[in-house]
Amino acid sequence: MCLAVPGKVVAIDDSTDPLTGLVDFGGVQKQACLEYVRDVRVGEYVIVHVGFALQRLDEESALASLRLFEELGLLEEEFGDAWEQAAKEAEAQ
Repeated sequence: MCLAVPGKVVAIDDSTDPLTGLVDFGGVQKQACLEYVRDVRVGEYVIVHVGFALQRLDEESALASLRLFEELGLLEEEFGDAWEQAAKEAEAQ
């Protein structure tokens, strides 16, 4: 399943084309394209689908969605266990 997941923008790389940034999804951080939300700022929340931030979202709604996704096990399904993933990546190197 591929979800549109809310995440917090923790860094923006203004030097890239298209514009990208680092987005935190409840502890898992991924790069995302921010081209569709060029006016987003660090600390704001966005909804990300297949690596593209599609719109901004208020913090209350984002946190409520993240809690619900976590309760339903959807974040682990979408991102996997962050520690397990890091261990696998370390073994591959």
